[in-house]
Amino acid sequence: MTAPTSDDGAIRVMIVEDSATARIILRKIVDREPGMCVVDTAGDPFEAAEKMRVQMPDVMLLDIEMPRMDGLTFLRRIMAQNPLPVVICSNHTPAGSSASLKALEIGAVEALSKSVLSQQNGDEGQAQVRHAIRAAAQARISRAAKPAPRPRREIMPLDVHGKLSPDVVLAPRAAGSIMLRRGAPIVGLGASTGGTVALAEVLQALPADAPPIAVVQHMPEKFTEAFAKRLDSVCRMHVKEAADGDRLERGQVLVAPGNRHLIVERLGRGYVARLSEGPPVSRHRPSVDVLFRSLSIAAGPNALGVIMTGMGEDGAQCLLEMQQAGATTLAQDEASCVVYGMPRVAVARGGVDRTVPLHGIAEQILKFDAAAIGLAARQGA
Repeated sequence: MTAPTSDDGAIRVMIVEDSATARIILRKIVDREPGMCVVDTAGDPFEAAEKMRVQMPDVMLLDIEMPRMDGLTFLRRIMAQNPLPVVICSNHTPAGSSASLKALEIGAVEALSKSVLSQQNGDEGQAQVRHAIRAAAQARISRAAKPAPRPRREIMPLDVHGKLSPDVVLAPRAAGSIMLRRGAPIVGLGASTGGTVALAEVLQALPADAPPIAVVQHMPEKFTEAFAKRLDSVCRMHVKEAADGDRLERGQVLVAPGNRHLIVERLGRGYVARLSEGPPVSRHRPSVDVLFRSLSIAAGPNALGVIMTGMGEDGAQCLLEMQQAGATTLAQDEASCVVYGMPRVAVARGGVDRTVPLHGIAEQILKFDAAAIGLAARQGA
């Protein structure tokens, strides 16, 4: 079943933003893209509510700081009364990052920093806006954050202009290279649209001494720091934004910083994090493909890779590489994904050992860890 669209098939977008300049820029970005159009704009939530009574959009671009009613309050009302896919646009500040995370918890499906509208971000910034709209148009939205999903929306074609492979950041594992089985277990999680809530559910279910976990969640720069701090406040494991040289040890979760690739390297029997400013891969920096490739090289059969909810195909290629290197690979199942995109492609390419529901991922991590510890004991590690 396809997403509701205009008569010509375009995704109908409403822009709710108090800045006239931002509204003009966003309208141009949307209207210049085939397959989407702006059906209306509003300067505040009250104006938006009146216009929504006449015509409901497919996707809303929503500012947070607005007169008369803030975006978070309006978002709560939307999710309680007439749920629809919402993309948050907030200021590139710590306060804006915190508010965006709150919006994602309330029910928004994507968050953008307004820095993408600046001239210096050019085509890349515009592509991020369009990608977020397409992802939102595919999202399952439930009333008041309860699990009553809409039917899955068909995957829409993406503009692949400028897409780069992980080779531009990290060369693949050499063919025929030998990977010793003995080593510490490590987990890699990759997610995009819907991932902030999904990752929180997984990590909150893990004990304080769980194996080290490296996370890539597609988010803007600065937002990831707030996301990591939020996770750290609700998880038993210690969660932080990754810094170059951080050790990946038991009980620790490292979140890739926005606008940096996270690479895991072997250090003795353990692992260390490296950050790269290499080009975006699969249109993303950080990229799940880069993380998964590094795990195929550094950990091989000592790694577990999990690809989770999100649009596009980032992570699919290198999850297969992890599997070929002996790693265990999982994909979140369709029913529990907000957008069944990345896992769908990974399954189609044959790189997934098993699909599991969101609530079962933590259990699979612990089973993998127990098996790795048992194997190490038998090998005399």
